[in-house]
Amino acid sequence: MIKLFVGLGNPGPEYEATRHNAGFWWIDALAREWKVQLVPEKGYWGLLARTTVGGQPVWLLEPLTFMNASGKSVAALARFFKIAPEEILVVHDELDVPPGQVKLKKGGGHAGHNGLRDIHAQLGSPDYWRLRLGVGHPGIRSEVVHWVLKKPSPDDRIGIEQAIDRSLKAVPAFLAGDMDKATMLVHTDKPPRPKPPRPPAA
Repeated sequence: MIKLFVGLGNPGPEYEATRHNAGFWWIDALAREWKVQLVPEKGYWGLLARTTVGGQPVWLLEPLTFMNASGKSVAALARFFKIAPEEILVVHDELDVPPGQVKLKKGGGHAGHNGLRDIHAQLGSPDYWRLRLGVGHPGIRSEVVHWVLKKPSPDDRIGIEQAIDRSLKAVPAFLAGDMDKATMLVHTDKPPRPKPPRPPAA
């Protein structure tokens, strides 16, 4: 089961609405759903909430180390509470997925994402789960840094928010450790179409 949900982003109001903070948005949405408050925890260099689901402790974490040092926060908490990499879900912005879509994967490379690169290094393992929130790609490699530190267009922001809402439906499966079901739920990329209204009775 997933015991630690981590959202990646950068602290400070100037970054709050930027694409790189999509992971924070996801954790904020889950905290609202669970009615828990994220509070600063200096020992873990982040905002942290702890709750209990089905008798099991579960943590929500937003590292406040800036993106490039995210692993410092994640590894400190994981080591202290003996949380294995495969019990960690890291939610982050993903350039290679369009806004409005989200992908789930376990392990693999960091694809140049500085937050993931540091988590790899600090955990000493790539075997954690990643929830990849699509933010789209600017099309030019040299523009990537500016792209992720800018606000998405209103339409893209709506798409990202909808993807967050849909992927939150997989949380019970994450907690149950049913990652096949979670993957199926997450990869239902498009919201279901509304059923056509029934014709009125004659």
